[in-house]
Amino acid sequence: MLCRKLITSAPRRFLPGSILVLRSAKTKVVPNLHGETKVVEQKKATLVSKFFGKYLLLTNTVSSGLLMIAGDVICQEIEFRRGELKERYDVKRIWQMFLVGSLQGPMHHYFYGWLARMMPQATVKNAMKKILWDQFIMSPACILMFFYPACLLEKKPFSEATQEIKDKFLTVYVTDWCVWPAAQFINFYYLPAKYNVIFVNFCTMLYNVFLSHIKHKDFH
Repeated sequence: MLCRKLITSAPRRFLPGSILVLRSAKTKVVPNLHGETKVVEQKKATLVSKFFGKYLLLTNTVSSGLLMIAGDVICQEIEFRRGELKERYDVKRIWQMFLVGSLQGPMHHYFYGWLARMMPQATVKNAMKKILWDQFIMSPACILMFFYPACLLEKKPFSEATQEIKDKFLTVYVTDWCVWPAAQFINFYYLPAKYNVIFVNFCTMLYNVFLSHIKHKDFH
């Protein structure tokens, strides 16, 4: 009994053939054929695989809101340095942009998921088809989903929001055609479907500088 206690309390030694994996706290000890001790890491999903698997909708929604904030902050910084804003950052406007971006996240998630199911193969032909779907369906929808919620959060009447869209829609939509087809070709042809929305969100972060400027610019 005493010998057993001494053996179990003694520090473990790993022979040269042993493998110790430190990436996970959960491990199990397995003897190999030569009697040497091997520590094997138990399979455990990483945070990245969870974010782009089980919690993909949450990832797409939150990243859309946060990157919308990033684009608006850049826009406000530019406007402040030009003397167009009295204060450097409008916190209320930043919060409104986060809500607007978060509303677009689920729409992107389900639309691009549907495209991936309809055209699963990454071919040039499928990428071009997806671009056409994106430009004729998603692009106008995103413009409406950007302006209407933003105007309503600013407590503008629905009629005034509609008039603002009429004034600014063509400018934004033409710019969309100049920017997004090339970006979306990279997205649809080279990236796995689970990364489509996060790629769009990062591109949108830069594009939002333009969108936010147009949104808060008086066209009259």
